[in-house]
Amino acid sequence: MLNKDEILKRTNSGLEVFRHYVSGSWRVGRNFLNPLYEDSKASCNIYYDRRSQSYKMKDFGNDTYSGDCFDIVGTIKGLDCNSSGGFVEILKTINRDLSLGIDENDESFIISVTVPKDKAKKQPEISPVPTPKKTKPCSSVQQSFSAKETEFWRQYGILPETLKAYKVFSLREFQSENNEGKPFTLRSSDNGPIFGYQGKRHIKIYRPFSEIRFLYGGLLPENYCFGLEQLPAKGDTLFITGGEKDVLSLVSHGFHAICFNSETSNIPQNIIRKLSYRFKHIILLYDTDKTD
Repeated sequence: MLNKDEILKRTNSGLEVFRHYVSGSWRVGRNFLNPLYEDSKASCNIYYDRRSQSYKMKDFGNDTYSGDCFDIVGTIKGLDCNSSGGFVEILKTINRDLSLGIDENDESFIISVTVPKDKAKKQPEISPVPTPKKTKPCSSVQQSFSAKETEFWRQYGILPETLKAYKVFSLREFQSENNEGKPFTLRSSDNGPIFGYQGKRHIKIYRPFSEIRFLYGGLLPENYCFGLEQLPAKGDTLFITGGEKDVLSLVSHGFHAICFNSETSNIPQNIIRKLSYRFKHIILLYDTDKTD
């Protein structure tokens, strides 16, 4: 079962998680320079907390990087440790990155989310229940990239290995429903290819030569961000650009890049704040064309 206790059990109370994500030759109980941002003073410490019986990290120069291994992974990956969905994604990320082999198909997760006392006091006794997002049913049939499709991406410097790393697929067929609930089917052709940007619970369809270029299926996340999972723990420059193809092109030319849902989207401040600790420079790289 994938849960907090099982991960701590398999990672020496979280110490191996820190060793995986926090690079360098640091030692438990001794101050060191935090490698996750441009740290100038050795005031970061990883120690064993007897009360929680797990290892924790304390950065006196930047409290964003203080907490247990789940907090730190959430900060690095841009995931909210204080929400059930975010915490589950953190558990899955650790399980996969450290190859722990814990079964993720077991839905009976044991979630342990700690809410700070000061925040808990401010919450009203009765909170309105948010309206759940509608999931668009969909199905797709993948196929190998044709020579013509490969050449389409290659003109932007995007190679097959980049497409694979960013989960971009060629689709033979895509089925879903429109806003009125009526089913429809799209089939690719030699002059009308269909590509899919595959997420955990959604897929974004890209048809470069069609009048309606973008469609969605599944449950699109509230803060959609393409390329976030592929970013390194730290780097020099990060580009925020207008679309997935731009991200893939920049990455193929040796840059770090992400994009949100469209150039008109509000950029989530919590994601930018966390990324600002990982990258020295964050550059907005938008064009002046009209958005779709």
